Amino acid sequence: DRRRSILRRTGSSRTRNYDYDLVVIGGGSGGLACSKEAAQLGQKVAVLDYVEPSVKGTKWGLGGTCVNVGCIPKKLMHQAALLGTAVKDAQKYGWQISGPICHDWATMAEAIQNHVRSLNWGHRVQLQDKKVKYLNIKGSLVDEHTVKGQTKAGKETILTAKNIVIATGGRPNYPTQIPGAMEHGLTNVALECAGFLTGVGLDTTVMVRSIALRGFDQQMAGLVTDYMDAYGTKFAWKCVPKSVDKLSSGALQVTWTDTHTGNEHKDTYDSVLWAVGRAPETKALGLDKLGVQLKRETGKIILGSDESTSVPNIYAFGDIGEVGVVDSDTTVTAETALNTQNELLLVPTTVFTPLEYGCVGLSEEEAEKRHGKDGIEVYHAFYKPLEFTVAERDASQCYLKVVCERAGEQKILGLHFTGPNAGEVTQGFAMGFQCGATYSHLLQTVGIHPTCAEELTKVSITKRSGLDATVTGC
Repeated sequence: DRRRSILRRTGSSRTRNYDYDLVVIGGGSGGLACSKEAAQLGQKVAVLDYVEPSVKGTKWGLGGTCVNVGCIPKKLMHQAALLGTAVKDAQKYGWQISGPICHDWATMAEAIQNHVRSLNWGHRVQLQDKKVKYLNIKGSLVDEHTVKGQTKAGKETILTAKNIVIATGGRPNYPTQIPGAMEHGLTNVALECAGFLTGVGLDTTVMVRSIALRGFDQQMAGLVTDYMDAYGTKFAWKCVPKSVDKLSSGALQVTWTDTHTGNEHKDTYDSVLWAVGRAPETKALGLDKLGVQLKRETGKIILGSDESTSVPNIYAFGDIGEVGVVDSDTTVTAETALNTQNELLLVPTTVFTPLEYGCVGLSEEEAEKRHGKDGIEVYHAFYKPLEFTVAERDASQCYLKVVCERAGEQKILGLHFTGPNAGEVTQGFAMGFQCGATYSHLLQTVGIHPTCAEELTKVSITKRSGLDATVTGC
């Protein structure tokens, strides 16, 4: 683990009389893990966490974006939508359900909020148990050993530390050039939110300025959006919003331009949600005074492979940082990161859209770019989940592909899967992938029958062959 390696190198012996061995600024996933690990190694640790309210005044508890307004509530709302589909399927399986099926948003929201609050409390208890000092104050840097903390009331506290870790993550962007965007808009992620909103019965439209799921394999992205379209989500492709105006009725009128035709359109909505990327939380940290180098294009902290910044004793990780100088053969992309041995660490990912999409490694486009079209072999299959059969659900977009080097042992470069439980499937295969799995390793793996994941162990049709890749039989 990279954090453990860093913490051991920085050590816990004090050459000066610092208040702490380590001060961590940021109480999200990274900051909490780091602070607890450091305490386990015998260091005296404080973690500072403070949530600046959103434009709409929303704030939340300890745990960062993931716990409060990201992964956890998103996955639970996704589950709510899946259950709605399951209830419809259940009737085909013999469950007699009388009366109309409808969803109550307030009940779901309250249950999810209660779970999030329990996680907030759990994190506080864990910090206390591990002897980590938790301070609900906003931290900024005075020098490489000093942090200034400020309470909501404006009271200042000074803390000194041998080492400082910055793990403040990022916050959603607003398109500030669009009139009304900040005043009337919410923020989150696009396709995942659109999917579960559609799933609980709300009329939802996604406006796509360019392409969906930028940075992901575009064939897979197309399957995801095709499924969503059939699922009921509307799409406005190649459209750019111009303004948002609040009408006297309270509805929001959105004006946009269709870039294909140049025509202008208007329509009204109850809510507008912006999902146009995130920006690092670096502005209020006082980094410029210390000379901490930032990447000009992104505003992220430039990091070495050990998460060190340009200033000694100051480290950063997570969304706030970006590995700096790497050559073209070790470019850190959405799929890869550097571990402590400067080897490529392959990061599995899942998009929790109505049809889930999991992947690890390179997209087909990136593999072709690196190895050439004749240097890769793509094995693929369209399959039908057993769960879809009795329910008579369309499985046209349930698909998998394995991108391999064409020569030699056919090392696997990328693995992609759309279908039920994609995250669970991808997580399992990611370990073999990290160990250097080849196509023959995949074929030698005994599949668990009947599962969707087993289709990956049977894939044999190549794209190059042009043969029908539809799986028949069980």
